[in-house]
Amino acid sequence: MEELPALDVDVDPRLLEILVCPVTRGPLEYDREKAELISRQARLAYPIRDGVPIMLPEEARDLGEGE
Repeated sequence: MEELPALDVDVDPRLLEILVCPVTRGPLEYDREKAELISRQARLAYPIRDGVPIMLPEEARDLGEGE
């Protein structure tokens, strides 16, 4: 599957305050440039598509070394 370029997507800050990683229940970081929510504990990046966070572990990508 071809990677699409990240779009400058805004996510409601109130939504970011309540979302947690579905795997660890830990906090998420918003990476605006890549349009992802990052779980450092699970080492996963959840995509944001059309402004909607896709919080499914099977849709997340594994974080590489140094990410």
